[in-house]
Amino acid sequence: MVPRSITGKLLVFAAAFALLSATARAENINEALALAYSNNPTLNAQRAATRSVDESVALAKSGLRPQIEATADYSSVHNSVNHRSFSLNPYGFGVTISQFLFDGFKTYNNVSAAQAAVYASREVLRNTEQDVLFDGASAYMNVIRDNSIANFRAQALEFLRELVRSENARFDVGESTRTDVAQAEAQQAAALAQLSAARASLQSSIAVYRQIIGKDPGKLKTPRGVNHLLPNLLQQSFDVAFAEHPAILATRYVVDQAEWNVKSAESDLLPRVTLQGSSNKNFDTSPTTRSSTSSSITAQLRVPIYQGGSVSATVRQNKEILGQRWIEVDQTVDSVRAAVVSSYSTLQAANSSAEANRAQLRAANLALQGSIEERRVGQRTTLDVLRAQQDVITAQVALANAERDIVVAGYALLSAIGRLSAERLDLAVVRYEPEEHYIAVKDKWFGLRTPDGR
Repeated sequence: MVPRSITGKLLVFAAAFALLSATARAENINEALALAYSNNPTLNAQRAATRSVDESVALAKSGLRPQIEATADYSSVHNSVNHRSFSLNPYGFGVTISQFLFDGFKTYNNVSAAQAAVYASREVLRNTEQDVLFDGASAYMNVIRDNSIANFRAQALEFLRELVRSENARFDVGESTRTDVAQAEAQQAAALAQLSAARASLQSSIAVYRQIIGKDPGKLKTPRGVNHLLPNLLQQSFDVAFAEHPAILATRYVVDQAEWNVKSAESDLLPRVTLQGSSNKNFDTSPTTRSSTSSSITAQLRVPIYQGGSVSATVRQNKEILGQRWIEVDQTVDSVRAAVVSSYSTLQAANSSAEANRAQLRAANLALQGSIEERRVGQRTTLDVLRAQQDVITAQVALANAERDIVVAGYALLSAIGRLSAERLDLAVVRYEPEEHYIAVKDKWFGLRTPDGR
């Protein structure tokens, strides 16, 4: 007869399979996402890209600002007249100022195109923020899931080690066979391999977590998800996504930019009026004149007649680009619609799967405990216990995956409708405001330093 102490240990290990891994208080998911929002290099790089686009407005506005140029010259001249030779070293300096009085509305159109590009870049930044926050949430939940699975595998291995000891004890007293012992040992070896694989997956998830969040995970608290931020119906999700998704808004702003680029190209067919003033001072201009001063103001009208067809080709090219941009809007809308449907369906499926897996796990644990008791009195075989134990671990892994999918699908749907942001999640961060940099640079006339002092 197998000692009751060994059977009791088996029952303790079986009961442990019903519990998920306990987690101590550490960072929650919002704390992790706050770190990603503040420090993620992908997001910071896109912020820098957005700031660079802001400068395009100042570049465009320079078209109607004066151009000032200073000149200086020095020469060495040797002349011979009527057998008389003389040398001069004339030199001089001057200043020229040029100003467009009318440029065919080109600067106005360029400024409008640049402003549309700024708005598009902000939406691209918002979309990047969504991607980073979603990747952070996925990495967070992957660590929790893989840690739970590794713990389940470790518990299963310990259970099987106890079962092997039990089988050996039964074999010693003649209540078991060598086959039963071999079956338990084979399952133990398989469990060891599965534990190694689970720990490898956990290390991989930790590496991804560090890449996105910026630090290694500690004890992570299982989140409640973002279902309270989601629309209740699929059609409501569509309505929100089509109105607010940054990818859609970005492509619409790019359409505006393309329209202004067409007008800018057409402005090259209009006349231009330029005012130019210059003042020059020259010295040693001749043997009899030591210096001279000249000043002038010139107004010039230029009317384009034919430029070899380059302007017409540019206009046609920009119109084709405009048509392409409109098609890209439709493509983006279709992509967002597909993402909404996929995320919504995945969330529903994950909820149903989790509920079914919880019921399966409860039943599997009861079956395992019953199999252990019945094996003790000879009504079940070791193979029955092994199968029951495998059912438990399968249900545990399935439930861990389903619970991960519920949370991740919620974040995916929030991203698909365009509302995954630091503001919506109420992250404890200093919000990045692109408008501040834009205001600081859009009207700058000079200065080499960026607003942050670089």
